[in-house]
Amino acid sequence: MKSILIASTSTVHGSGPLDYLLDELKTHFGSTDEILFIPYARPGGITHDVYTANVAKAFHKIGKSVKGIHEFDDPKAAIQNAKGIFTGGGNTFVLVNQLYKNDVLIAIKEAVNSGIPYLGTSAGSNICGLTMNTTNDMPIVYPSSFKTLGLVPFNINPHYLDPDSKSTHMGETRETRIKEFHAYNTQPVVGLREGSWIEVKDDQLTLRGSLHARIFEYGKAPYEIAPNTDLSNLN
Repeated sequence: MKSILIASTSTVHGSGPLDYLLDELKTHFGSTDEILFIPYARPGGITHDVYTANVAKAFHKIGKSVKGIHEFDDPKAAIQNAKGIFTGGGNTFVLVNQLYKNDVLIAIKEAVNSGIPYLGTSAGSNICGLTMNTTNDMPIVYPSSFKTLGLVPFNINPHYLDPDSKSTHMGETRETRIKEFHAYNTQPVVGLREGSWIEVKDDQLTLRGSLHARIFEYGKAPYEIAPNTDLSNLN
């Protein structure tokens, strides 16, 4: 049975990395004490080693050890042998480029579909959708494809922000960008606000956390859904 947590962010304001999710992660990764971490997104360009060490500190709080995929000679075999997988945030273009370069995208999808628990935050959540085209990141590298894992039948927009009526910023809002996406694409987009996540248990998809999510469907007006709403029919 598929077991996936698709979280908008690893860190909410005023807390440490993954703190708000630790109780969930105890259960989610309850079948293993070792997590395979994929640090390819490299937030701020930090090294894989530093990123992995930071994540290891968070998982240590719930008695889990962490090893980075970059520490293995064969990254595909590391995924095939993993008992739990976490892909962290950073730049989605960098992440997807590295996944294709190391030929591990299909291996991750197969592992997750076989029941290996998966956690994604930010960029690691973005790749759970059909494509990475609704990322907020700068295209600083050029992956061979924008197609991603397709673990859910829609796209994700992590860190979704509502328009601020008091702001003097004249750039496009997230909603405008997603409308632009729908000028060329038809799959739905889920705007996940900070502190929210989607829980996937086999074919059951549920919005979790305390905040609403904003749903964008092709040809329809955007609308809000409440926590604990079933997303299984969104496709």
